Amino acid sequence: MFDICSIGHITRDKIVTPGNTVYMAGGTSFYMTYGMSHLPRKVSYQLVTKVGEESKADLDKIRSLGFDTVCYPSRRTVFFENIYGADSNDRKQCVRSKADPFTLDDVEPLQAKVFHLGSLLADDFSPEVVEALADKGTVSIDAQGYLREVVGEEVRPVEWKDMSRVLRATGILKLNESEMQTVVGSNDPYEVGKKLAACGVGEVVMTLGSYGSVIYAGGKAYDIPAYKPKKLVDATGCGDTFSTGYLWCRVQGMGIEEAGKFAAAMCSLKLQHSGPFDGTIADIEQLIG
Repeated sequence: MFDICSIGHITRDKIVTPGNTVYMAGGTSFYMTYGMSHLPRKVSYQLVTKVGEESKADLDKIRSLGFDTVCYPSRRTVFFENIYGADSNDRKQCVRSKADPFTLDDVEPLQAKVFHLGSLLADDFSPEVVEALADKGTVSIDAQGYLREVVGEEVRPVEWKDMSRVLRATGILKLNESEMQTVVGSNDPYEVGKKLAACGVGEVVMTLGSYGSVIYAGGKAYDIPAYKPKKLVDATGCGDTFSTGYLWCRVQGMGIEEAGKFAAAMCSLKLQHSGPFDGTIADIEQLIG
């Protein structure tokens, strides 16, 4: 039984920013696994992914981090192209290839307290898969993948299919401001939190960029500050970094506000460079003050 099991595709990413172009691995599970590798190993962690042969070298590097890693075969690896403008919130995406979705057979042997589903595209996790995992532990979901599909190679927004069914099985849901508008039709975090709680979500984590974040749980909204980065280099993986810090804290029994501040500080440090979080817990604690 693991404390946290992160399930999601490791991707091949091309990241284009005004000052640079970087090729690297990516995806929610990639950012979470590397982030976890820089935190004290008080939490047992497992990675479950699905990649093609072209990602063997990336997978070998991930395995070298020392976490239990399960990799199912896929015909291809997900290949994302992310193009950012001067505003880091302005991102254009293309998908050059897709991986196979996760199945009931894939998740049947898994055992964990928290399952974090790093959805990248709408068909990664069926409602049946989410429900099967909810029978075993708390399901944590990043909403982003459920709200986008690939047409040709273009990433387009899509309505969340089977949303009510998935939300009933979700313990923790993370979404950003634009996703709040898509899912609930509001960018008011207090209204969004109440509506999603009524759908059955235990903790609604809403990240608002430089405005901080709001976490709604147990009928209460927790306002979490943003920590200003020394410089803003690359926002790719920031939401995944927030989930990493938040779940690492929560699975140890830390309070929601403490976990939110820890996660926000991790994000600020990650923003200062391309790639996953590579700081230390001392860096995080110093930033929080």
